[in-house]
Amino acid sequence: MESGRVPFTRRYHKLYLTTIGLSNLGDWIYLIALNLIVFEKTESAMAVAALYLLKPLASLSTNFWAGTLIDRWNHKYMIIFLDLIRGASILILAFLTELPAIYVIVFFVNMASAVFEPSSLTYATLLIPKDDRQKFQAWKSFVMSGGFLIGPGAAGLILLFWPPEAAFYVNAGTFLLSGLLMLLLPDVSVKENDSAEHRLTFRMFHEDWREVIRFSRHVPGVFFIYGWFQFMMVMAAAVDSLEAVFAKDVLHISDAAYGMLVSVAGVGIAVGSLCNAGYTHKWKASSLLSTGPLFVSAGYLLYACSTTVVGAASGFFILSFSLAFANTGFYTFYQNHVPVRMMGRIASVYSMMEAVLIIMMTVFISIAAEWGSVRLAVLTGTIIMFSGAVVLRRICIRGAGSDLLNEEIKEEEGSCTL
Repeated sequence: MESGRVPFTRRYHKLYLTTIGLSNLGDWIYLIALNLIVFEKTESAMAVAALYLLKPLASLSTNFWAGTLIDRWNHKYMIIFLDLIRGASILILAFLTELPAIYVIVFFVNMASAVFEPSSLTYATLLIPKDDRQKFQAWKSFVMSGGFLIGPGAAGLILLFWPPEAAFYVNAGTFLLSGLLMLLLPDVSVKENDSAEHRLTFRMFHEDWREVIRFSRHVPGVFFIYGWFQFMMVMAAAVDSLEAVFAKDVLHISDAAYGMLVSVAGVGIAVGSLCNAGYTHKWKASSLLSTGPLFVSAGYLLYACSTTVVGAASGFFILSFSLAFANTGFYTFYQNHVPVRMMGRIASVYSMMEAVLIIMMTVFISIAAEWGSVRLAVLTGTIIMFSGAVVLRRICIRGAGSDLLNEEIKEEEGSCTL
C-alpha cells in the first residue's frame, strides 16, 4: 500500500474541524426536535427510546461490510457522499407525518452515520501527523461542543417561533455545506497497488473479519481498553434515550427549558474542551483515558439523583466537561494503537458488538421506565456506568505499568506489531 498523505497545514486542520462542526450542529438541532415530535405524537417513553434503538440497528445492518469498503474506497469522497445522503434524508423528514415512515428515514440516516464515523476517523488519522493528533482531538471536542451548545439553544428558538419541522431544513443545510467544504480538502486515501482488491467479495469480507480477530488476539490490551470505554458509552446511550422523558415526566419542565438544559451540557463540554486544548501538551492520553470517564459517570449519577433543574444542570455540566477529556484520551489512544490501513474494519466490527449491547441495554432501561419508574431506570443505568468507569481506570493503571498505553502500533510490510 502507498499512503496518499499530503503535507499537513493549519488551513486543512481548521477546514476539517469546520466540516465536523457543521455536521454535529445539525445533528443536535434535528435530534431534539425529533424527540419532542415523537413524544408529542405518542406520549410514550418506548416510542422515544425506539429512536435510539434505530442507531444500533443501523450499525448492525452496515458494520459487517462497511469496514471493508472504508479501508478500500476514497475516504474524502465517501465522506462527501454520506453528508449529502444524510442531508437529503433529513429534508424528507420535514414532509412526513406517519410514525413508521419517520422511523424508516431515521434508520437510513443512522446507516449513513454508521459508515461516516469510521470513515471520518480514518481520514483524520491520515491527514493529521501523529504528534498533532492529541491536540487535534482536543480541538475537535471543542468544535463538537459548539454543536452541543448552539444546537439545543437553536432548537429551543426554533420551537418558540416555528414548528419543529423547521429544524429539519436547518439540519439539511448544515450537511450540504459540510459536504461542499470537504471538496476543498486534500485526498489522503491509502492507495491500493492492486486494483483487483477493489472487487468486493464475500471471501474478502470473511478474511477481513479474520484479520480483525487476529489483531484483537495479538493486542488484547487494546481490545479490552476499547471495549470498556465503549461499554460506558453504551450505558450513556441507554440513559440518554430517556433524557427527554426524564425532563418532562420527572423534572416537569417545558420544551424550551429542556433545550436550554441540554445547552448547559454544551457549555460544560465547551469549557472542558478549551481547558483540554490549552493544556493538552501537559497531559498524557493515558491519564485522560483513565480519569475522564470516571468524572463523566459521576456527572450522570448527579443528574439521575437530581430533583430540580439546577441539580440536573449541574450533573450535565460535570459529565460534559469531563467528556471532552475522556474523548480526547480515547481517540488519541485509538489512532496511535490501531494500524491506519485497517481502522475502518476494526471500528466497524467493534461497533457491531457495541450496537448489540446498546440495543439490549436501551430495551432494558426503556421497559423498566415504561413498567416501573423512570427515575429508577435512569439511576440503575448510571450506577452500571460508574462501575464500568472504575474497571476501565484499573485496566488503564495496569496498562500504564506494563507500558501498554505508551507503546504504539506500527505497520511493517502489511503486518501489525506492538
